[in-house]
Amino acid sequence: MYKLTAKLIIYRNIGKDSILFRLADIIHRFDEGGTEPEVLITDILEEINRLLDTATLYGFDKNLWHNYLAYLLATTETPFTLVSEKVGANEGTVNAFAKNDFAIFKQLFDYDFSGIERALGIDCFSIIEHYQAVGKKERIFNKSVSEKVQELSAAIEKAEDAESLYTIVTDFYKKYGVGKFGLNKAFRINPKIETGANAEILQPITTTSDVVLDDLVGYELQKEKLIHNTEAFVQGRPANNVLLYGDAGTGKSTSIKAILNQYYPQGLRMIEVYKHEFKYLSSIISEIKNRNYRFVIFMDDLSFEEFEIEYKYLKAVIEGGLETKPDNVLIYATSNRRHLIRETWNDRSDRSDDEMHRSDTIQEKLSLVARFGCSIGYYKPEQKDYFNIVTTLAKRHPEIKLTDEELVAEARKWGVQNGGVSGRTAQQFINYLCSGAEKV
Repeated sequence: MYKLTAKLIIYRNIGKDSILFRLADIIHRFDEGGTEPEVLITDILEEINRLLDTATLYGFDKNLWHNYLAYLLATTETPFTLVSEKVGANEGTVNAFAKNDFAIFKQLFDYDFSGIERALGIDCFSIIEHYQAVGKKERIFNKSVSEKVQELSAAIEKAEDAESLYTIVTDFYKKYGVGKFGLNKAFRINPKIETGANAEILQPITTTSDVVLDDLVGYELQKEKLIHNTEAFVQGRPANNVLLYGDAGTGKSTSIKAILNQYYPQGLRMIEVYKHEFKYLSSIISEIKNRNYRFVIFMDDLSFEEFEIEYKYLKAVIEGGLETKPDNVLIYATSNRRHLIRETWNDRSDRSDDEMHRSDTIQEKLSLVARFGCSIGYYKPEQKDYFNIVTTLAKRHPEIKLTDEELVAEARKWGVQNGGVSGRTAQQFINYLCSGAEKV
């Protein structure tokens, strides 16, 4: 194995600390002799343990060795893999080096561990090649990565030679992409950045909501506007930054999460950024601007107090800086405030004081909203709409046996007891009924 890994060119930056290279080193020491069998066994089992950790993290099953090699191919970013992400298979000279590496990976996929198992009296390699995960359905793992990697692994298993493996992998890059942006839906600022650590600025969010737009009852006009803008964006047509504003609990954040799930297969990705992280916006955009995806920077519950000035930086990033915002980046924000910035009595235009141009100051604050070309209002439902949300949600839960009349009566009491009616209140009421906390 070490003779194979030593000949890698395109994928050489996989890393010497990877399971692949460390196993190759162990097998090299085994072939050379001179290392105690007990030491070799300990080192092998350590790598098997790391492989099991990876399998648990991503929900891998069946042949873990194949899944791991497929994972390396799917996540290793190189100039070749990034070009393949955009154009798929191509005729560049670098293909000669790539096909060399794919020939090596074909041999690694077919590698026979039986010799070292017999010599050391172990069977761990045989076990991981026929692995059956226990409780996989109950475990939480990154399903987005799991499904794609295992799809790639199964396809490579059927490859007859390096040429067919080349086609399989480059087709995978063209379809899904490569690295963290290719395999994950959503990202956040890496908390290590705040400590000054030398780390990647973005890290994947490994568990995301499965909500879809149909889960949000009502608000059809609002959803239609959001869909229209997002479809234009993912199709490469001009689109606007979007502000979803209005009452709490009306589905603003849910709509954006659902948009991610709906358009993720078409290359949409989402990056969650909070107000105190605006200083990293330029760095984020620099990292994503040349990738073959469409990125929505999601700012949830966005608002500014009178004394806060972060809105100035946001304005510059959206529309006012020397470097224009890339075509593959939009900002979607939610806020309970129509103008994002809390207006005080002091902002009234009929006040007279030392500031001669108070109206200019007010306009500077309010101009932030103008940077969002599409503003969509979400308001508390009328009581009849609230009841419709409740009865519609209840139909999705067969365990709720109440009639519509009984649901309406109880939902009315629930709204009074819980501070008013909204989509969130309706969902909480349904959750309450499904929990069995009270038999009505």
